[in-house]
Order: sequence, then C-alpha cells, then structure tokens
Amino acid sequence: MNIEQWANEFDNYLLKNWVNDDNAHDIFHLRRVWRTAQKIMEPIEQVNPLVVLAACYFHDFVSLPKNHLQRHQASSLSADKAVSVFQSHFPSLPEHYYEPIAHCIITHSFSAQLEPKTIEAKIVQDADRLEALGAIGLARVFAVSGQLNRALFDANDPFAQNRPLDDTQWALDHFQQKLLKLPSTMQTSMGRLLATQNANYLVQFMAKLSAELKGNSVQFDDHIIEQFWL
Repeated sequence: MNIEQWANEFDNYLLKNWVNDDNAHDIFHLRRVWRTAQKIMEPIEQVNPLVVLAACYFHDFVSLPKNHLQRHQASSLSADKAVSVFQSHFPSLPEHYYEPIAHCIITHSFSAQLEPKTIEAKIVQDADRLEALGAIGLARVFAVSGQLNRALFDANDPFAQNRPLDDTQWALDHFQQKLLKLPSTMQTSMGRLLATQNANYLVQFMAKLSAELKGNSVQFDDHIIEQFWL
C-alpha cells in the first residue's frame, strides 16, 4: 500500500473502533496532525513517512483529561495499545516499525517530558504541539478550560502583571505559562517557523482582548504586542 492507502486504513479503523469523547483530541485532530507532519517532512530527507503516519494517527489512542493523575502516562499507554492493534489488525505493517512508532507516540507528549531521539519522533512532536497554537489552539484552550470549569481570565489582572501565573484557575494564563513557550521547544526548523507564526496569532488575540477590556473595541493594545511578540 502507498502512504495514502495506509492513511485511509488507519482512519477507517479508528472511525469504527476508537471510543473517544475528548473533542480536543478527536479524529479531526489526528488528521490535522498528519497534515502538519507532512508539511514539516517536506524539506527533510531520510524520513520514514509510514512511521510518522502511524504515530500521528495513534498518538492519542489513550486520551486522559488534563487534570487526570495519570496524564503523564497516557502516551505510554497509547503506544502499548497501538502496537497491540498493529499486531491484530494490520499484519502487513512491518514488525520492525513497531518500536520506532512507539517511540514517536511515547515522546510526543508535553506532560511526559521525554526527548525524541529520531527524526520521525521530532516531526510528530512538533506537529502535535502546533495544534496548541494558532486559531485551532485558541479554540482548544478555551474549550478545555470550559470543561475543567476554569474562568476565562482574572478580571483584576488578566495578564498577570502583578501576580503569579495560574492556568489551573484562568484560561488566559495558559498562554504565558505554556503556549508562548512552545516555539522554543520545537525540534525542526519548519516546526519552529510555524510555531512562531501561530504563537504570534495568540499574542494578537491577547492584544485585542487587552484593548477591549480597556474600552477600545477597534484597535490592538501595542503594549501587549511589544511585551509578548516573538
């Protein structure tokens, strides 16, 4: 099978068999991560696209809530379950691919804090982290915060100028606490470029929000741009 046929096989399997109620990590997320991974792969030589593809489709096979005590183990659980599925449902997938695919899945996770050792794992990690930035990332952070019953922002100090950041209470704090730091964690040159562009989109949102909170519904707050622009 060519890579497109493999993608269809994985997609169809997950649609029929994957039980998942996490809207931030659904089948559409998996498809987007694969598309992004393809873009990141374009300038890179000696990449195994099937390893990347399989990891993109199965990296969230076990998805645990952000506040779950075993959240940091989700990627390892996903890798184990994915290999089991490959053995039972995809016999034509070469067995020697299992370990590199599992490595991609295990190391993609931000909460696991593991370093990717292969170019395929670096691509998958970058592609997945890019989902936390840009318009998709903006939508996801507030959707997840709503599920966790967190406030949008601290009305008295929305940008934490005079208090510690705390994204367990306020969704907006997550921008500074994690999201705007993601470009510096990217493993590939294309990943860093895309992450910087999409992180600055979040800065623009922050600048617009700041202006609106000050009663200006038209302009952006230049001070926020100056403070956070990457």
